[in-house]
This record gives sequence, structure tokens and C-alpha cells, in this order.
Amino acid sequence: MSENICIRGTNWVGDSIITIPALRELRRIFPESRLTLLVRPWVTGIFEGTGLVDDLLTYDSQSESFWTCVQKIKARKFDRAILFQNAFEAAALMFCARVPVRVGFPTDARRLLLTSAVPLEPATLRKHQIYYYLDLVSRYEEYLTGQTQVNFNAPAYQLRIPTEKREAIRSTLIERGLNPDRQWIAINPGATNSEAKRWPTDYFASLVDQLIERGDLEVCLIGAANETEISQAVVEYSRHKSAIRVLTGTTTLAESIAFLTWCSLVISNDTGPAYVTAALDRPLLTIFGPTNPNMISPFSPHAHLIRNLVHCAPCMLRKCPIDHRCMQNITPQEVFRRAIQVLEASQYI
Repeated sequence: MSENICIRGTNWVGDSIITIPALRELRRIFPESRLTLLVRPWVTGIFEGTGLVDDLLTYDSQSESFWTCVQKIKARKFDRAILFQNAFEAAALMFCARVPVRVGFPTDARRLLLTSAVPLEPATLRKHQIYYYLDLVSRYEEYLTGQTQVNFNAPAYQLRIPTEKREAIRSTLIERGLNPDRQWIAINPGATNSEAKRWPTDYFASLVDQLIERGDLEVCLIGAANETEISQAVVEYSRHKSAIRVLTGTTTLAESIAFLTWCSLVISNDTGPAYVTAALDRPLLTIFGPTNPNMISPFSPHAHLIRNLVHCAPCMLRKCPIDHRCMQNITPQEVFRRAIQVLEASQYI
């Protein structure tokens, strides 16, 4: 049966990447339906050209009203809405747009707005978040068909980048004087929505210096436009300012994703680029502090993490109320040694 289905996606880059296996399962369950993903504008670059969905619809609550979005949804005449986002607003949008079938976990006091409130078991909340979205899809498939074929053993987490996008960014790199065939180490020193997730800027600078001093590696700083000052601070602390390439804020999300496919290693705080790198199956080293990697972390056999086990972590706070010891106690020398180990294991050096 062909339907017009709206999927309310998550708001942040990392969370959006984590939903990829669930999106693939929805495509399997509704093979003849048109799938439209409703997301914030800043994450659309993840999904463009991937075939995960048929269309993208954006909603930015900072520039448009709730009721404007309701009208956009209503105009599409969706038959069904599946809510990955947990917020009350996600269900309210679909309710007010009169989407006949509204499916989601009954979080944030929204049960009455759902036509199919999928039971949220305590065990689901203890799993890695990739299984949270798979649980939603699995339970709904079981409700529809009496059984589920969702693959929990090997979630299809990979983000596939079209060849033309990969070649386009190669040409862009060459135009900017960057040789894509060198051993590139991309470093993401920012974390858009959490100060506590940021490893100290001077530590990043020390790490960059150690990588550059090897002589066989190129270092590039990446990140969102609002993280430009953080990247500039890394450059200022560094002893090798002229050797650092800075792409922070100069590329679209889609271009950044394509660039990561050319990198031999990405070193990042626990934020969006780390999750993208894992989905691309590129070597990754993530520096963890206040978050719990058992619940949410880059999902890939090529994703490695480094953390310091202190009694107050994981606290899940966005700003450390004490001395940020979970991150301060991870030294640049430790991260450098681990980065070289990951490169050697990946056979890039």
C-alpha cells in the first residue's frame, strides 16, 4: 500500500546520524510509500542525495511560527506521521495538521495526541540510543503485522555519500590548495550545544603541534560557523600556525561530510562530526567527558574513544560546576599516542 508518510526527525547532527538504521527499516516496512523527513534546516545536508528518504521538509522555530509549520504539514496531506523526536511539540504539530495516524513514544506528556502510543519500556532507555529508534520502529511493525524483522544484531548505520559529491569536494580541496591524497587529520575542537564536552583549546593546540611535527600528516580544523573562534584559538596557541588549515565555518554540512571521506583520521569532541565520521566508517577518535558512551556515542567498529574515569562522570551537564576534571585529566600526549595507534591499526601510516 502506498502512503504519504511524514517522519519527524531529531534536531542535532549526532542524533540525526543515530536515526539512520531506523530510517532504513521504515523504508523496508513501507517500500511503496513516499517518506518525507521533517527536520531543522541545519541537518538537511546529512540526508540530501542519500536515498534514505524521498523528500525533506524543514522547520526552524526561530524563524517561523508553529502554525506556519502546521500549514506546511497540512498542505502535504500526510497519511501517517512517525515521531523520532520525543518533544510534545512534535506530536502537537501532527495533531494540529490533522495527520490521521500519529505514531511515537508517549514521552513529554503527549500520549493523548498520538493515535498509536508505542510502549516505552525501561530496558529501551538503558540501551544505546541507536536501539531507541529501532525499538520504536520494531514495536510499530509488530503492531501492524504481528511480527518484526528489524535487524538489531547488525544495524545498517552507514551513511553512503554519492560519488559525485565525493569528487566535487576533491576538486574544491584542490582549488583551495589542499592535496586530498595526503594523510589528512581532521580535528574538531568545538561542541555546539555543550561547553562541558569541549576538551581544552590549548590541549588541542598541543595535539596539533605533535601531529604536525611528525612530518607525514596534514592537519585541518573543522566545525560549524559558530565555532570559528574556537578554531582560531587553537591556531593562536599552536607553534605551527602556518601549517594548520582551517575549514571551520567555510563549508556546508554536505561539503563537510564529503571532506571527511578523504580523511585518514578524525579527532573530535563528542559532537556532530564524530557521529558523521563513524557513519562514514572512517577512523575516529572521540574525546569523552560528561556524557555516557554506553547510551550515546559514535556507532562503528572504526570509532574509538578516550576518556578519564572520574567519580563525577558521566554527569550529562552542559557546563561543569567544578574544575572540568573529566577533560582536563586527558593529556595531549595521551590523545596523540592513541591517535597514532588508530592510524597504525587502520594502516594509514
